[in-house]
Amino acid sequence: MVIAGRPNVGKSTLFNRLVGRAAAIVADTPGVTRDRKEATARLRGREVRLLDTAGLEEAAPETLAGRMRASSASAVAEADLVLFIVDARAGITPADSHFAAWLRRQGRKVLVVANKAEGRSGATAAMEAFSLGLGSPIAVSAEHGEGLADLMSEIADRLPPEAPAAEPAEDEAARPLKLAIVGRPNAGKSTLINRLLGEERMLTGPEPGLTREAIATRLHDPDGHVYELVDTAGLRRKARIEAPLEKMSVAASIAALRMAEVVVLTVDAVEGLHDQDLQIAKLIEREGRGCVIALNKWDAVENRAAARKAVTERLEDSLAQMKGIPVVAFSALTGAGIDRLLPAVRDLAAIWNTRIPTAALNRWFEQALARHPPPLVEGRRLKLRYITQAKARPPTFVIFGGRAGKLPEDYQRYLVNSLREEFSLPGVPIRLELRGTANPYADQS
Repeated sequence: MVIAGRPNVGKSTLFNRLVGRAAAIVADTPGVTRDRKEATARLRGREVRLLDTAGLEEAAPETLAGRMRASSASAVAEADLVLFIVDARAGITPADSHFAAWLRRQGRKVLVVANKAEGRSGATAAMEAFSLGLGSPIAVSAEHGEGLADLMSEIADRLPPEAPAAEPAEDEAARPLKLAIVGRPNAGKSTLINRLLGEERMLTGPEPGLTREAIATRLHDPDGHVYELVDTAGLRRKARIEAPLEKMSVAASIAALRMAEVVVLTVDAVEGLHDQDLQIAKLIEREGRGCVIALNKWDAVENRAAARKAVTERLEDSLAQMKGIPVVAFSALTGAGIDRLLPAVRDLAAIWNTRIPTAALNRWFEQALARHPPPLVEGRRLKLRYITQAKARPPTFVIFGGRAGKLPEDYQRYLVNSLREEFSLPGVPIRLELRGTANPYADQS
């Protein structure tokens, strides 16, 4: 089911109401939605795939508005039902009539929704939508929640019969791997997702900052793996973010990053690693996610050996806490080298999920302590007794011992680096927790 209509008629507000959460960014600005936003709504106990679309506008195909309209038209072409939204307060405009005629030619089921029809006067104004020739309009106020029960009932009556439920997948491999694509504006994130999907799913163009929301979509690769790809808005330096809409976009990007298992940090290979790229990588590390550095626009790099060396050295200097982070170079525009990205993501996801047996951990621990004994603290040597893995995703280990909490940071780094090398854990954050053991004689005189 697709929600369509001209800009600023309340499509995203209605989308959020039907989904039951703030899935789409809403602002009092026309044209906030640029890509198709997808979510699942539950109507009469039935799950319905719902798409929010960019506002329909008449524009040349090569312009931003024209590309947005083409994306919306593509969604309409696949819909079982189109909710055509009009603004009851503004009345029926020539643009509404134009797009209503266009919808009739598409051969899709259409339900007219007169939004912003608050109160008795609003319901009366909504009747003007009869003139569109698409049947009886449903008067609602998405902002205030009025008329939604009637709308949901009408939607349920018009949807095709529900397909038989598929057998639930039992193995972990059937669960999609959550993969967020992040980076600075204009690094090629949306172009990368389109290349992976093999279709123009995301809006792309030379204008920086095209993507405003976190847009999720599914990908099934030829090997049978399933991914939930999330395209995100470009992340700029915090000091440069002023507009409220951009603040909401950045918040949505960070929320997507936190929900991901692996994050692909997309970098413009021509420009190299910027300070902002490293700040994003550090955010990924703080959130405990696996990270792959994607050097996009590799086809435009003249001295590739020098470019790769510069990136490697910068990562070693600035991201020691994620030593061995994988770097994949490709061109999302031409597709050259793109086949190496998803295997790198899967390998990193496996490392991120690693669990190490306690016996093997403690054999390594004894050897590590023997090579470099813990330092003296306050004139006494720390006694570290044993180690265990508390959890994976990311690998998290707990060290027990007398006064373990006073272990210096440089010795903790030694243990983390030794762990990473011994058990092949490159490119993922490693968490180390320290717990002191109680002294049974401490309270005895």
